[in-house]
Amino acid sequence: MLPPVPTCRDPHATPGPGGGGVTGLTSPGSAPGPVPGATGAYPPGVDRQDSSSTPDSTLRPWKGRFVVLAGIVLAAFNLRIAVASVSPILDVVRTDIDLSDQVAGLLGTVPVIAFAVFGSLVPVLSRRFGLEPTLVAALVVSSVGEILRSLSSTAPSFLVWTAVALAGMGMGNVLLPPLVKRYFPDRIGAVTAAYTVTLSLSTAIPPLLVVGIASSLGWRPALGGWALVGLLAAVPWTVVIARSARARAELASVLEHSPEHTAGLDGRHRHEGRAWRSPLAWGIAVMFGLNSLNTYVMFAWLPHVLIDAGMSEPVAASALALYAFVGMPMSIVTPLLAARMRNPYPLVVLFVAMLAVGYGGLMGGQAGPATWVWVVLAGLGASTFPLGLALINLRSRTSAGAVALSGFVQGVGYLLAGAGPLTAGILYGRSGSWDSTFVFLFGTLVVILVAAVAGCRPVMIEDTWARRARRGRPSTTAADVDTKP
Repeated sequence: MLPPVPTCRDPHATPGPGGGGVTGLTSPGSAPGPVPGATGAYPPGVDRQDSSSTPDSTLRPWKGRFVVLAGIVLAAFNLRIAVASVSPILDVVRTDIDLSDQVAGLLGTVPVIAFAVFGSLVPVLSRRFGLEPTLVAALVVSSVGEILRSLSSTAPSFLVWTAVALAGMGMGNVLLPPLVKRYFPDRIGAVTAAYTVTLSLSTAIPPLLVVGIASSLGWRPALGGWALVGLLAAVPWTVVIARSARARAELASVLEHSPEHTAGLDGRHRHEGRAWRSPLAWGIAVMFGLNSLNTYVMFAWLPHVLIDAGMSEPVAASALALYAFVGMPMSIVTPLLAARMRNPYPLVVLFVAMLAVGYGGLMGGQAGPATWVWVVLAGLGASTFPLGLALINLRSRTSAGAVALSGFVQGVGYLLAGAGPLTAGILYGRSGSWDSTFVFLFGTLVVILVAAVAGCRPVMIEDTWARRARRGRPSTTAADVDTKP
């Protein structure tokens, strides 16, 4: 008698650690369940079916997934540390290392370039090695980069190891959304909210601590000590990989007796990864990228805008902190709202309207009590960032689709965002007024509204691949499927 045939709900599943896609070992007609030995309710490769009819899943929806949740939150906290920890003590570093103004300027450009370039490599690496091992490697790479940067004695080595640390973090940016899709398909809004808030904390906490650490211990421990966060974040994912080994072995035994199902389980759709051909992917990418562009411009230039309007430097710095802080509550609310909406385009309209009113108030005016209102509105309007992260999962059916969409959205998005601060500075330098910069930002808001029409549509990325396959291309058959484990 043959063993039970696995139920295949995700024919394009991204391979789990070290192997092909997994969809759960079940008998025909039975409800899907977790593979023995796997951490979490469902093993790597699973896009879980609805199990709301099961009493245990209704009463304890987080059961068995706390290790994964801890891994996601810790990894998210690691994603901005290498950037946020340097700028407050850069002058101290420059007393020990001869960092020219050009190199110091590059330190502000390297993050977006690293996020775009190395994030784009994730779909290829995750198909080859699996999501979880790729994330562990990214966390280790970021930690090694931080440690070696803190030991640098020359400007080139400091810059190179900064890029290495940011390379690991750029990969982590792309990996987290599909991991949320894989392990929390029933809690996408809540878990996305948790890790976007943690992202904000990873930007806010290091500047608060690093100056004191540098004063007491020196700048090298102040920068290198943050490597412990990446190493700590790798621990839960190492546990996940180890515990899934037994599940992979049992699945391999089943597939030996079910060759007719192997292609469906192990294969990846030949159109996977071609997100650049999807209007949905472009819509989300442009919306995400231009929102990030607006945010980077505000972080880089808002204090200067307010100082030119008559604010003192300490008060302008407080206004920037307020701008960053007001976005945190919206990072919680926005993914939860988006998960409940068929089409979240009204949220985009709301956020763009907030940005427009905020920019209008800041544009060409003198600082006064109303300035704080404009800053708050601009901070709230930046909430299309967590919306873009949520849409990566809400507009993909499978973890494989989420990987391809995440890599494309964040790769294109961060390239667009990187041009923002430089463009704003050039416009100000040529005109001597911030009005031209705000006109530029108003133009990006119009593009966001247009792009979000495509990005928010209730269609899945896998469906756009399927439609292209039907238009003039032969249907995918077993011969078209890559069954390489």
